[in-house]
Amino acid sequence: MSTGDLLNIDPLELKFPFELRKQISCSLQLSNKTDNHVAFKVKTTNPKKYCVRPNTGIVLPRSTCEVIVTMQAQKEAPADMQCKDKFLLQSVKAPDGVTAKDITAEMFNREAGNVVEECKLRVVYVFAHQQNSPSQEGSELVPRGSISDNSEFVMAARTFTDQLDTQDKSPEAKALITKLTDEKNKAIQQNNKLRQELELLKRESSKSGGNLSFMFVALIGLIGLVLGYIMKRS
Repeated sequence: MSTGDLLNIDPLELKFPFELRKQISCSLQLSNKTDNHVAFKVKTTNPKKYCVRPNTGIVLPRSTCEVIVTMQAQKEAPADMQCKDKFLLQSVKAPDGVTAKDITAEMFNREAGNVVEECKLRVVYVFAHQQNSPSQEGSELVPRGSISDNSEFVMAARTFTDQLDTQDKSPEAKALITKLTDEKNKAIQQNNKLRQELELLKRESSKSGGNLSFMFVALIGLIGLVLGYIMKRS
């Protein structure tokens, strides 16, 4: 919070929970500490990127005014999530009975003898809150590197087909690409089926107190054989 002679400004950092392609807003609270009307004006170094409402206004004596700052949807994330944009909030004592329509640029002109308070605000990007999904009961039954994730196989097949596509446009290469793609899709389908069977086995194992451990080991072995066969075919 910034404490000047005229206004208390909270916060001093405009924190935006950054998300791509989404408008994001945050608010400023301007509290008038005096028994006089206070006029304010908000400026930014990047006016096309932000919308400030109201960007000028009057804070009545001993009252609070809220200012909403909205960042337009961004197509790209900044490097290292750092933002160099800044805001400047100017405030000045205003005559009694003045309204927002009566505010002029001359009121904030120091050369005209006006006492203008200034407060600089910086912009901070924070990551949007992401809730981690709770761990599933019995998840310890799934060993590391099992069928819970087939991303490595999919990426390897995709990289191989991409290389063939860029290096050779012959009919034989295209036929091989089609074959590998079909086998990749079949592997994914088989993976999903085995995943479902494994979930069913985990539930049955929890009900029987672990008596199905032998079946679980056999299923894992079957999975390894299937994936090994697919990798040899590719």
